[in-house]
Amino acid sequence: MADEPRLDHATPAVQKHLEIVQGVITRMAENSRSCKVWCVTLVAAILVLVARTGKAEHALIALAPTVLFYLLDAYYLSLERGFINSYNSFVMRLREGRATASELFAVSPKGSVWRGTLWAMFRSFSVPPFYLVVLATVLLAWRLVFQ
Repeated sequence: MADEPRLDHATPAVQKHLEIVQGVITRMAENSRSCKVWCVTLVAAILVLVARTGKAEHALIALAPTVLFYLLDAYYLSLERGFINSYNSFVMRLREGRATASELFAVSPKGSVWRGTLWAMFRSFSVPPFYLVVLATVLLAWRLVFQ
């Protein structure tokens, strides 16, 4: 490992590796956005059905997709942050001249995905507020139809 050649930032392999990691980060961000879009779509559809039927208990069905998309969104955000950390770590080693060819094309998130998921569920600025608003909307609809 000591005689393994160091990488230069201008080599095509390094550029391709960075593009691959950037693509993964973009996909994780898109997956997170899709969770929010699908959650709103399903919850809105369920609430429209509740308004038409007038059965308040059906509003609580909307809690299932809300919780599932909340967990999935937090997971994708955790993966996104892990890949960003991996990208930044590789770039730092590249700048310091410590990056080696064995690191190329090994794409994995840095850090604990589960710890990151818990962080995203409770401390993220983008996940909990969004799903709390959706949850409040479901409960408000349930309350309005219930009366």
